Amino acid sequence: MKTLIELYDDSPIENVLAADTFLPERIVYLCPTEIAQDKDKQQKLKEYFSHRGLETELLFFETSLFYAGKVEKQLRQVTETYPDCAIDIAGGSDAALFASGALSRERNVAVFTHSRKKKRFFEICNAPFADHLPIDVKYTVEDFFLMAYGASKAGRVENQTLERYIDRIDAFFRVFLRFRKKWNSITNWFQRASRADKNGYFTLDVSCDYTLKGERSSRIPADEEALRELEQLGFLKDLVIRRDERVSFQFEDEQIRTWLRDQGSVLEIYTWKACRDAGIFQDVHCSIIVQWERGKGEEIVSNEIDVIAVQEATPVFISCKTCPIDTDAINELAILRDRFGGDAARALLVSTENCRAITRRRADALDIDVITWQELRNCSLREQIRSLMKK
Repeated sequence: MKTLIELYDDSPIENVLAADTFLPERIVYLCPTEIAQDKDKQQKLKEYFSHRGLETELLFFETSLFYAGKVEKQLRQVTETYPDCAIDIAGGSDAALFASGALSRERNVAVFTHSRKKKRFFEICNAPFADHLPIDVKYTVEDFFLMAYGASKAGRVENQTLERYIDRIDAFFRVFLRFRKKWNSITNWFQRASRADKNGYFTLDVSCDYTLKGERSSRIPADEEALRELEQLGFLKDLVIRRDERVSFQFEDEQIRTWLRDQGSVLEIYTWKACRDAGIFQDVHCSIIVQWERGKGEEIVSNEIDVIAVQEATPVFISCKTCPIDTDAINELAILRDRFGGDAARALLVSTENCRAITRRRADALDIDVITWQELRNCSLREQIRSLMKK
């Protein structure tokens, strides 16, 4: 097979998995008008393959994948021009599958498909090279964004930076668990204690009142126990507390200051480490900002993904919440999973709060796994993630 014919699919991985496996000289996409005329997306797909190390010719043939007659007409033209070809029917529509089958019977064209859940390819017609061939392609987090015409960048933390703190992340999470009910107040206190100066710069040195003004007319006192435990962890240095007067200390570094000023960071980095410790993912990233277009000519949309992990060819999109889960969070996670991972991608919502029954039903309907405070108390997150990936 020198030419791979792909029936274009809305699930990005279906358009690239066979090519990443068989490494053809040429890929012909039978695609709808919006893709056949979108040079930007075509160029991004070329850049994806170049990123993967596959320098292959890409051709885009316009057709309507919902009309078998039109698909068959295009297939005839392509197979006549490139006789050493095979058709991947893992993507596309029912009409396109019907047309591929009809043409295969007539011309003995090779046709195959694959199942990511079963992790193998299957021969449909005249494709013994594909029958029961295992899917052993391994992707990175960046690969999934590129194949879906997206671009990604680091969010609130560089993943290389996390390595410096990896031995203290579990201890940090234990501090959070001890003060879970007060953590929002604690991070609010840090926000007000370490405000930027008049030039917009933050310093690591803090000297402030013991009790600080909160929102509206509220007052937020320093939590002495939490401050001392964070000092023992090494996150704070030179801590001096004069009750009802002043508090002074120094943040260990800028990253620690960022984490202590943000309510959700501790759960995100703990989940990142749990995915790494699970030992089943080849790539794990924390705090990724992805940019993408909803449609041609529309403005760029940006979303932050708390944690994303990849097991072979399956991405897992994880949202972390230290507040009650709402349907908006569930819907957003489902959109990101479907947009960048496709049908076989997984989605997980981790929360240090419990989940209302109606919210869990919504998550179940969208095939999103949920780990709540109740589960976190009974079993380590690492083991729960391992168990979920076996489902």
